[in-house]
Amino acid sequence: MVNVLDQLIQRTHWLVLTGAGVSAESGVPTYRDRNGIWQRKPPVKHDEFIKQHSARQRFWSRNMVGWRFMTSAKPNVAHNMLADLEATGHVGCLITQNVDGLHQRAGSRMVIDLHGRVDTVTCISCHLKFPRQPLQQWLEKHNPEYAALTGAIAPDGDADIDDLDYSAMQIPDCEYCGGILKPDAVFYGDSIPKKRLADVEHEMENAKGLVVIGSSLTTYSGYRFCLWAQQQKKPIIIINQGATRADSIATERTDEHCGLVLKAWFQRVN
Repeated sequence: MVNVLDQLIQRTHWLVLTGAGVSAESGVPTYRDRNGIWQRKPPVKHDEFIKQHSARQRFWSRNMVGWRFMTSAKPNVAHNMLADLEATGHVGCLITQNVDGLHQRAGSRMVIDLHGRVDTVTCISCHLKFPRQPLQQWLEKHNPEYAALTGAIAPDGDADIDDLDYSAMQIPDCEYCGGILKPDAVFYGDSIPKKRLADVEHEMENAKGLVVIGSSLTTYSGYRFCLWAQQQKKPIIIINQGATRADSIATERTDEHCGLVLKAWFQRVN
């Protein structure tokens, strides 16, 4: 960890990329284990959600159960330290692969939600945006039997309750046009909006280096930023419990708990 801290304190205005490992201490689980192996049931994919009513029934039944936990999750030490490091200028911008909004709740201001957020939904027909919370009341009112279920929380706010018959699940439509409502998160099989990627690319160009925290970088959506940093000859620091896809190009890396490293970083610069 010493070498990582020595690198971190040499510069300000780092670009930080966070993954599920940052929210783990808040009780939100990771998709993969320390070896990068997938450890959860497959999520509903984008095309399935758009084309299949049954897929939307499966998604909303899981999401209704998981939402109760997501609203009660609290920022942890890692979230709080990143907000403090931003306030002192050591973190210039934060890119998160998480959809839980915990960075903003901790006080981080310069945040790009790479994969979107689950606390709002948008109609795919008329494009009106709605807050997620009122939908919970609708879902529980119209599906009391499903609402009584419990299940293990998943990283995207779903719950693992797949061994059910979803055919009776009632799901909400847009109250204005009757269109399909979809959470403002990038589902598997969907693409990150081009404008969002352009914003990240701009931040990478302005940053002094890249810090990856709590991500195995198995998916290309986050790994590409390491490639950008490498092309720009900027340092890449990785703080992750377990191997990552970018270990071979990292300047320094540590397996230490991210909260401990971030707290030590903040103490060294203040």
